Amino acid sequence: MSILTYVLHYEGEFNKNSLGAVSEAGKLAKELGGEAHAVVVGGDDLSDDLCASLGNYGASKVWRAKAPEGLAQPVVDVMAKLIQDNGYRYALFGGGLLGFEIGAGLTARLGAGVTMEVTAVKVQDGKLVAERPILQDSAIVDVDYTGDVGIIIGRLNAFEIQDAGNGASAQVEDVDVSLSDFSTRATIVQRGEQRGADVNIEDADLLVGGGRGLGKAEGFKLAEDLADALGGAVAATRAVVDAGWYPYAAQIGQTGKTVAPKLYLAVGISGAIQHKVGMQNSENIVAINKDPNAPIFEFSDLGVVGDLNKIVPKLTEAIKAKKGG
Repeated sequence: MSILTYVLHYEGEFNKNSLGAVSEAGKLAKELGGEAHAVVVGGDDLSDDLCASLGNYGASKVWRAKAPEGLAQPVVDVMAKLIQDNGYRYALFGGGLLGFEIGAGLTARLGAGVTMEVTAVKVQDGKLVAERPILQDSAIVDVDYTGDVGIIIGRLNAFEIQDAGNGASAQVEDVDVSLSDFSTRATIVQRGEQRGADVNIEDADLLVGGGRGLGKAEGFKLAEDLADALGGAVAATRAVVDAGWYPYAAQIGQTGKTVAPKLYLAVGISGAIQHKVGMQNSENIVAINKDPNAPIFEFSDLGVVGDLNKIVPKLTEAIKAKKGG
Protein backbone atom coordinates (compact mmCIF):
# COMPACT_ATOMS: atom_id res chain seq x y z
CA MET A 1 0.00 0.00 0.00
CA SER A 2 2.93 2.35 -0.63
CA ILE A 3 2.48 5.57 -2.61
CA LEU A 4 4.78 6.82 -5.39
CA THR A 5 5.11 10.56 -5.97
CA TYR A 6 6.81 12.42 -8.83
CA VAL A 7 8.98 15.36 -7.76
CA LEU A 8 9.74 18.08 -10.29
CA HIS A 9 12.96 20.04 -9.83
CA TYR A 10 14.63 23.01 -11.48
CA GLU A 11 18.01 24.60 -10.87
CA GLY A 12 18.66 22.66 -7.68
CA GLU A 13 15.28 23.24 -6.08
CA PHE A 14 12.21 21.05 -5.81
CA ASN A 15 8.85 22.32 -7.01
CA LYS A 16 6.53 23.60 -4.28
CA ASN A 17 3.53 21.55 -5.40
CA SER A 18 5.68 18.42 -5.66
CA LEU A 19 6.84 18.87 -2.06
CA GLY A 20 3.21 19.24 -1.04
CA ALA A 21 2.42 15.94 -2.77
CA VAL A 22 5.33 14.19 -1.00
CA SER A 23 4.09 15.52 2.36
CA GLU A 24 0.56 14.35 1.60
CA ALA A 25 1.82 10.93 0.49
CA GLY A 26 3.84 10.58 3.69
CA LYS A 27 0.80 11.30 5.84
CA LEU A 28 -1.51 9.01 3.87
CA ALA A 29 1.01 6.15 3.66
CA LYS A 30 1.27 6.05 7.45
CA GLU A 31 -2.49 5.65 7.71
CA LEU A 32 -2.40 2.88 5.11
CA GLY A 33 0.48 1.08 6.80
CA GLY A 34 2.79 1.64 3.83
CA GLU A 35 5.54 4.05 2.80
CA ALA A 36 5.84 7.18 0.69
CA HIS A 37 8.40 6.91 -2.10
CA ALA A 38 9.42 9.62 -4.56
CA VAL A 39 10.89 9.58 -8.05
CA VAL A 40 13.16 12.26 -9.51
CA VAL A 41 14.25 12.39 -13.12
CA GLY A 42 17.17 14.36 -14.52
CA GLY A 43 20.93 14.47 -14.95
CA ASP A 44 24.03 15.00 -12.84
CA ASP A 45 22.40 17.90 -10.97
CA LEU A 46 20.49 15.38 -8.83
CA SER A 47 23.01 14.92 -6.02
CA ASP A 48 22.65 12.34 -3.26
CA ASP A 49 22.12 15.07 -0.66
CA LEU A 50 19.44 16.84 -2.70
CA CYS A 51 17.49 13.63 -3.30
CA ALA A 52 17.89 12.43 0.28
CA SER A 53 16.50 15.74 1.58
CA LEU A 54 13.04 14.59 0.49
CA GLY A 55 13.08 12.59 3.70
CA ASN A 56 12.28 15.86 5.48
CA TYR A 57 8.92 15.85 3.71
CA GLY A 58 7.95 12.25 4.40
CA ALA A 59 9.63 10.15 1.70
CA SER A 60 11.46 7.06 2.95
CA LYS A 61 12.95 6.20 -0.47
CA VAL A 62 13.82 8.24 -3.55
CA TRP A 63 14.23 6.62 -6.94
CA ARG A 64 16.65 8.55 -9.19
CA ALA A 65 16.56 8.07 -12.96
CA LYS A 66 18.74 9.63 -15.63
CA ALA A 67 16.41 10.96 -18.30
CA PRO A 68 15.35 14.31 -19.81
CA GLU A 69 13.67 16.41 -17.10
CA GLY A 70 10.68 18.63 -17.82
CA LEU A 71 9.18 16.31 -20.46
CA ALA A 72 6.28 14.00 -19.70
CA GLN A 73 7.01 10.83 -21.67
CA PRO A 74 10.42 9.98 -20.17
CA VAL A 75 8.86 10.30 -16.71
CA VAL A 76 5.96 8.06 -17.78
CA ASP A 77 8.52 5.42 -18.84
CA VAL A 78 10.29 5.65 -15.48
CA MET A 79 7.17 5.64 -13.31
CA ALA A 80 5.47 2.85 -15.27
CA LYS A 81 8.48 0.59 -14.69
CA LEU A 82 8.64 1.43 -10.99
CA ILE A 83 4.92 0.84 -10.48
CA GLN A 84 4.97 -2.48 -12.35
CA ASP A 85 8.17 -3.74 -10.70
CA ASN A 86 7.30 -2.68 -7.15
CA GLY A 87 3.52 -3.01 -7.04
CA TYR A 88 2.66 0.53 -6.06
CA ARG A 89 -1.07 0.91 -5.48
CA TYR A 90 -1.19 4.68 -5.93
CA ALA A 91 0.70 7.46 -7.71
CA LEU A 92 0.20 10.99 -6.39
CA PHE A 93 0.99 14.26 -8.21
CA GLY A 94 0.97 17.87 -7.11
CA GLY A 95 -0.77 20.43 -9.31
CA GLY A 96 0.69 21.68 -12.57
CA LEU A 97 0.50 21.01 -16.29
CA LEU A 98 3.40 18.53 -16.32
CA GLY A 99 1.81 16.47 -13.56
CA PHE A 100 -1.45 16.35 -15.51
CA GLU A 101 0.37 15.17 -18.63
CA ILE A 102 2.41 12.52 -16.82
CA GLY A 103 -0.61 11.28 -14.90
CA ALA A 104 -2.67 10.97 -18.07
CA GLY A 105 0.17 9.10 -19.79
CA LEU A 106 0.52 6.69 -16.87
CA THR A 107 -3.22 6.08 -16.86
CA ALA A 108 -3.17 5.11 -20.53
CA ARG A 109 -0.01 3.01 -20.18
CA LEU A 110 -1.17 1.03 -17.14
CA GLY A 111 -4.92 0.98 -17.65
CA ALA A 112 -5.21 2.75 -14.31
CA GLY A 113 -7.96 4.85 -12.78
CA VAL A 114 -7.33 8.58 -12.63
CA THR A 115 -8.81 11.57 -10.80
CA MET A 116 -7.72 15.10 -11.70
CA GLU A 117 -8.26 18.46 -9.97
CA VAL A 118 -8.24 16.72 -6.59
CA THR A 119 -8.56 19.07 -3.62
CA ALA A 120 -8.15 16.51 -0.79
CA VAL A 121 -7.35 12.83 -0.22
CA LYS A 122 -8.42 10.64 2.70
CA VAL A 123 -8.06 7.05 3.85
CA GLN A 124 -11.33 5.17 3.98
CA ASP A 125 -11.80 1.43 4.51
CA GLY A 126 -8.11 0.81 3.96
CA LYS A 127 -7.84 2.60 0.63
CA LEU A 128 -7.41 6.11 -0.70
CA VAL A 129 -10.42 8.20 -1.63
CA ALA A 130 -9.95 11.42 -3.58
CA GLU A 131 -12.20 14.45 -3.29
CA ARG A 132 -12.77 16.61 -6.35
CA PRO A 133 -15.21 19.35 -7.36
CA ILE A 134 -17.71 18.66 -10.16
CA LEU A 135 -20.43 20.55 -12.03
CA GLN A 136 -18.46 23.79 -12.26
CA ASP A 137 -17.35 23.38 -8.65
CA SER A 138 -20.92 23.41 -7.37
CA ALA A 139 -20.50 20.04 -5.64
CA ILE A 140 -17.69 17.81 -4.33
CA VAL A 141 -17.60 14.04 -4.83
CA ASP A 142 -15.57 11.15 -3.43
CA VAL A 143 -13.70 8.95 -5.91
CA ASP A 144 -12.04 5.61 -5.17
CA TYR A 145 -10.29 3.09 -7.41
CA THR A 146 -11.31 -0.44 -8.30
CA GLY A 147 -8.33 -1.37 -10.49
CA ASP A 148 -4.75 -2.22 -9.55
CA VAL A 149 -3.45 1.37 -9.72
CA GLY A 150 -5.01 4.71 -8.82
CA ILE A 151 -3.57 7.95 -10.24
CA ILE A 152 -4.34 11.04 -8.14
CA ILE A 153 -3.53 14.50 -9.50
CA GLY A 154 -4.07 17.46 -7.22
CA ARG A 155 -4.97 21.04 -7.97
CA LEU A 156 -2.30 23.68 -7.52
CA ASN A 157 -1.56 24.16 -3.82
CA ALA A 158 -4.08 21.50 -2.83
CA PHE A 159 -1.52 19.70 -0.64
CA GLU A 160 0.22 21.49 2.21
CA ILE A 161 4.00 21.23 2.52
CA GLN A 162 5.08 19.61 5.80
CA ASP A 163 8.81 20.02 6.42
CA ALA A 164 9.73 17.99 9.49
CA GLY A 165 12.93 20.01 9.82
CA ASN A 166 14.63 17.11 11.58
CA GLY A 167 17.19 16.35 8.91
CA ALA A 168 15.52 13.07 7.97
CA SER A 169 17.31 11.43 5.07
CA ALA A 170 15.56 9.28 2.48
CA GLN A 171 17.26 6.25 0.96
CA VAL A 172 18.39 7.09 -2.58
CA GLU A 173 18.40 4.33 -5.19
CA ASP A 174 19.24 4.65 -8.87
CA VAL A 175 16.92 3.01 -11.38
CA ASP A 176 17.91 2.20 -14.96
CA VAL A 177 15.05 2.59 -17.43
CA SER A 178 15.11 2.01 -21.20
CA LEU A 179 13.20 4.91 -22.68
CA SER A 180 10.69 4.34 -25.47
CA ASP A 181 11.70 5.63 -28.91
CA PHE A 182 8.87 8.15 -28.93
CA SER A 183 9.84 9.44 -25.48
CA THR A 184 13.09 10.97 -26.75
CA ARG A 185 11.78 12.68 -29.89
CA ALA A 186 10.97 15.95 -28.12
CA THR A 187 13.56 18.24 -26.59
CA ILE A 188 13.22 21.34 -24.43
CA VAL A 189 14.36 24.46 -26.24
CA GLN A 190 13.60 26.92 -23.46
CA ARG A 191 12.11 26.54 -20.02
CA GLY A 192 10.01 29.20 -18.35
CA GLU A 193 6.53 30.39 -17.50
CA GLN A 194 4.38 33.23 -18.70
CA ARG A 195 1.69 34.21 -16.24
CA GLY A 196 0.55 37.54 -17.57
CA ALA A 197 1.17 39.33 -14.30
CA ASP A 198 4.15 40.53 -12.29
CA VAL A 199 3.05 38.75 -9.12
CA ASN A 200 2.50 35.00 -8.80
CA ILE A 201 -0.52 34.71 -6.52
CA GLU A 202 0.10 30.98 -6.03
CA ASP A 203 3.25 31.71 -4.01
CA ALA A 204 2.08 34.83 -2.16
CA ASP A 205 1.88 34.65 1.64
CA LEU A 206 -0.60 37.55 1.83
CA LEU A 207 -3.48 37.94 -0.59
CA VAL A 208 -6.27 40.50 -0.88
CA GLY A 209 -9.09 39.03 -2.97
CA GLY A 210 -11.53 41.36 -4.66
CA GLY A 211 -15.07 40.52 -5.78
CA ARG A 212 -18.12 42.14 -7.31
CA GLY A 213 -18.69 44.06 -4.10
CA LEU A 214 -15.95 46.45 -5.23
CA GLY A 215 -18.52 47.78 -7.70
CA LYS A 216 -16.33 48.47 -10.73
CA ALA A 217 -12.82 48.05 -12.10
CA GLU A 218 -11.68 51.26 -10.42
CA GLY A 219 -12.77 49.77 -7.11
CA PHE A 220 -9.79 47.45 -7.21
CA LYS A 221 -7.65 50.45 -6.24
CA LEU A 222 -8.90 49.79 -2.68
CA ALA A 223 -7.68 46.18 -2.84
CA GLU A 224 -4.37 47.20 -4.39
CA ASP A 225 -3.69 49.84 -1.74
CA LEU A 226 -4.46 47.35 1.02
CA ALA A 227 -2.24 44.69 -0.58
CA ASP A 228 0.60 47.21 -0.91
CA ALA A 229 0.28 48.12 2.76
CA LEU A 230 0.36 44.45 3.76
CA GLY A 231 3.19 43.60 1.38
CA GLY A 232 1.00 41.12 -0.48
CA ALA A 233 -0.70 40.60 -3.84
CA VAL A 234 -4.18 41.08 -5.28
CA ALA A 235 -6.43 38.22 -6.43
CA ALA A 236 -9.87 38.24 -8.02
CA THR A 237 -13.00 36.17 -8.51
CA ARG A 238 -14.09 34.78 -11.85
CA ALA A 239 -17.01 37.22 -12.07
CA VAL A 240 -14.79 40.30 -12.00
CA VAL A 241 -12.27 38.76 -14.38
CA ASP A 242 -15.06 37.91 -16.83
CA ALA A 243 -16.26 41.51 -16.51
CA GLY A 244 -12.81 42.75 -17.49
CA TRP A 245 -12.14 44.40 -14.14
CA TYR A 246 -8.92 42.48 -13.44
CA PRO A 247 -6.45 40.21 -15.32
CA TYR A 248 -7.05 36.48 -15.61
CA ALA A 249 -3.63 35.79 -14.03
CA ALA A 250 -5.11 36.90 -10.69
CA GLN A 251 -8.21 34.67 -10.86
CA ILE A 252 -8.88 32.18 -8.07
CA GLY A 253 -11.32 29.31 -8.39
CA GLN A 254 -12.59 26.73 -10.84
CA THR A 255 -10.91 28.02 -13.99
CA GLY A 256 -8.28 30.04 -12.18
CA LYS A 257 -5.66 29.23 -9.58
CA THR A 258 -5.67 27.49 -6.21
CA VAL A 259 -3.93 29.45 -3.46
CA ALA A 260 -2.87 28.76 0.12
CA PRO A 261 -1.49 31.99 1.62
CA LYS A 262 -0.92 32.62 5.31
CA LEU A 263 -3.60 35.33 5.14
CA TYR A 264 -6.45 35.65 2.64
CA LEU A 265 -8.42 38.87 3.02
CA ALA A 266 -11.63 38.73 0.98
CA VAL A 267 -13.11 42.09 0.06
CA GLY A 268 -16.61 42.15 -1.43
CA ILE A 269 -16.59 38.42 -2.18
CA SER A 270 -19.76 36.40 -1.57
CA GLY A 271 -17.88 33.09 -1.24
CA ALA A 272 -19.66 30.80 -3.70
CA ILE A 273 -18.26 27.25 -3.78
CA GLN A 274 -16.56 27.96 -7.12
CA HIS A 275 -14.35 30.46 -5.32
CA LYS A 276 -14.12 28.54 -2.04
CA VAL A 277 -12.35 25.55 -3.57
CA GLY A 278 -9.61 27.87 -4.82
CA MET A 279 -8.75 29.45 -1.48
CA GLN A 280 -10.07 27.22 1.30
CA ASN A 281 -6.56 26.01 2.20
CA SER A 282 -5.53 29.51 3.31
CA GLU A 283 -4.19 29.49 6.89
CA ASN A 284 -6.30 32.49 7.95
CA ILE A 285 -9.34 33.88 6.13
CA VAL A 286 -10.73 37.34 6.88
CA ALA A 287 -13.84 38.55 5.04
CA ILE A 288 -15.34 42.02 4.66
CA ASN A 289 -18.85 42.09 3.23
CA LYS A 290 -21.99 44.17 3.76
CA ASP A 291 -24.22 41.08 3.52
CA PRO A 292 -24.28 39.28 6.90
CA ASN A 293 -25.60 36.16 5.13
CA ALA A 294 -22.76 35.95 2.61
CA PRO A 295 -21.56 32.31 2.34
CA ILE A 296 -17.93 33.35 2.85
CA PHE A 297 -18.59 34.04 6.52
CA GLU A 298 -19.32 30.34 7.03
CA PHE A 299 -15.66 29.42 6.49
CA SER A 300 -13.90 32.64 7.53
CA ASP A 301 -11.78 32.88 10.67
CA LEU A 302 -12.88 36.50 11.08
CA GLY A 303 -15.85 38.22 9.45
CA VAL A 304 -16.49 41.94 9.28
CA VAL A 305 -19.99 43.07 8.27
CA GLY A 306 -19.98 46.57 6.87
CA ASP A 307 -19.30 48.95 3.99
CA LEU A 308 -15.96 47.99 2.46
CA ASN A 309 -15.61 51.48 0.98
CA LYS A 310 -15.34 52.80 4.53
CA ILE A 311 -13.59 49.87 6.20
CA VAL A 312 -10.82 49.10 3.69
CA PRO A 313 -9.33 52.63 3.48
CA LYS A 314 -9.26 52.87 7.29
CA LEU A 315 -7.66 49.41 7.54
CA THR A 316 -5.07 50.39 4.95
CA GLU A 317 -4.18 53.57 6.82
CA ALA A 318 -4.00 51.72 10.14
CA ILE A 319 -1.57 49.17 8.69
CA LYS A 320 0.59 51.92 7.19
CA ALA A 321 0.62 53.76 10.51
CA LYS A 322 1.55 50.59 12.38
CA LYS A 323 4.42 49.84 10.01
CA GLY A 324 5.55 53.47 10.11
CA GLY A 325 5.66 53.36 13.86
